[in-house]
Amino acid sequence: MLLSAAGQLLTVPGNKSCEGGRSLAHCRLVDVASASNFHSFKLRHFHLDLHLNFAVKRITGWQVLELTPVQPGVQSLILDTHPSLLIHSVDCKVPGASGAPDVFLSLTYRIEPFTDYGSSLNISLPAAVIRPHRAFRVTIRYTTTDGPAIWWLDAELTCGQTRPLVFTQGHSVCNRSFFPCFDTPAVKSTYSATVRVPEGVTVLMSASRSAYSKQDRVFQFSMEYPVPAYLVALVAGDLQHADIGPRSRVWAEPCILTCAVSKLGGSVERWLNVAEGLFGPYVWGRYDIVFLPPSFPIVAMENPCLTFIISSILESQEFLLIDVIHEIAHGWFGNAVTNATWEEMWLSEGLATYAQRRITTEAYGEAFTCLETVFRLDALHRQMRLLGDNNPVSKLQAKFEPGVNPSSLMNLFTYEKGFCFVSYLSQLCGDIKRFDSFLRAYIEKFRFSSVIAKDLLDFFLGFFPELKESCVAQREGLEFERWLNGCGPPLCEPDLSAGRALTGPVQHLCDHWGVDAPDPQVISTFDLSSWSTFQTVLFLDRLLDRSPLSQGIKGIVHPKMKISPLFTHPKLAPTVIHGSSSGRMTLDVGVAHALASLVKPLFVNRSKGSKVFLL
Repeated sequence: MLLSAAGQLLTVPGNKSCEGGRSLAHCRLVDVASASNFHSFKLRHFHLDLHLNFAVKRITGWQVLELTPVQPGVQSLILDTHPSLLIHSVDCKVPGASGAPDVFLSLTYRIEPFTDYGSSLNISLPAAVIRPHRAFRVTIRYTTTDGPAIWWLDAELTCGQTRPLVFTQGHSVCNRSFFPCFDTPAVKSTYSATVRVPEGVTVLMSASRSAYSKQDRVFQFSMEYPVPAYLVALVAGDLQHADIGPRSRVWAEPCILTCAVSKLGGSVERWLNVAEGLFGPYVWGRYDIVFLPPSFPIVAMENPCLTFIISSILESQEFLLIDVIHEIAHGWFGNAVTNATWEEMWLSEGLATYAQRRITTEAYGEAFTCLETVFRLDALHRQMRLLGDNNPVSKLQAKFEPGVNPSSLMNLFTYEKGFCFVSYLSQLCGDIKRFDSFLRAYIEKFRFSSVIAKDLLDFFLGFFPELKESCVAQREGLEFERWLNGCGPPLCEPDLSAGRALTGPVQHLCDHWGVDAPDPQVISTFDLSSWSTFQTVLFLDRLLDRSPLSQGIKGIVHPKMKISPLFTHPKLAPTVIHGSSSGRMTLDVGVAHALASLVKPLFVNRSKGSKVFLL
């Protein structure tokens, strides 16, 4: 198969369908977000040797890539890079033949424009280097500063405000500003790193093994399992840790470490055990968590072995629970098996959301999971009303033209419409436990590879041959193709009636509150002190859905006060800026105060100026 420049699937004449992510080199997938010629090489391993200079906010060092040509006639190596990354030199090491000494060559290169989020590094390869299926090494010396992947925080921007901190965020196509790479989820490799830092700085990376030489102030890392470039992550600063389980520890600045440990307790190991019972072994070894300052641009990131999560999430136990479990689910869906192109992010986020809800159902019951799902699906339909039913961003196979940043297509449909499709697949097989078995088999078959939707659906129909024989993929109104390429809301949603004990009181209060003349005595019978965070926020969301506001509420809200619902995807929920598109919702202080006597358990972040920031 091929993806055209417009993202359309094309069939290669005479080529049989590819058997999963392990054969992607033969599928000839085109990733329009990458300038690299990743199909021409097998990336076996890469190593980073870095020095972090906090004084000038600069990373210097080199990268060694171990490559094997897989196509004849290749004359250049093209990698993704970024204008913020300065190349100093490129060298090549070619193993000598028949015991001869290795050959070292200085290579010529050029930087060419690609998109507003990256450039291409075109390295000329001499004929002596290009031997089919013969490995060679390329060394790139470079300096990088403040590209989109690298976030330098002065001390006053950290939680403790004592030392500076730096972290990286590679999703979706940012890590090309951290190191030159095949910046596509279709390519996975192992990696290692050596990081030199000033005294008193602790470095962590998304790696399965680490070591530290205090005398040399050098940290060593190794990731022994293949990962795509976007999952390589680094954080360095004043970090301390505490073990919270046999394979988990929490890292954070000293001022918030105790709080983080108390909020998570022994829960992480419990969640890991539940996930393993559902989806098979957790293959990454460690599951550690590092809490980052509120400047972290998203809620959480599923970096293998080391989840990055924003510290402000600690103010809400339920949002913390959901987000950590979601990142745990990515250990299977997204990290072990990855979407091969950014046009099918639902293969990561939709499946991880389904897995997250299977975990919470087993750990906390069906009613809790249904409540959280209702809350998210409400937001999905709210976004649908804002965008319109025919908006192409609502497709699961979101097509984008060259130059479009894949991150701009990350939205609630990726999560919730993807979740609904996966839930529909589970309903087709008639037994949720059978579907658990299918997901375990899916992970086993495609582990450490990258896949497209056809791989998942072909494997599903092969696993349940009776469904294939009954042509469920072509069932009228619910065709798989329509799920993938149709605009609009999900074609069907799972039965959430098991959550009525929790969602019913919310709707009843909304109904009473929304009439022209709310009865204070009736409203006072609702005991919100017993409500969960999700119930409270669901109530506020549904209250905000009523437009215009009822006269009863208008009477207690200053006429200049505004309510601004803003919806993107769950990763951006806790850090909200009023009037921007970077978060879920905000309430003006006047509205928040008007509701305060009713909504006491509302979780808020710190007030900044005239706004209250809500999780």
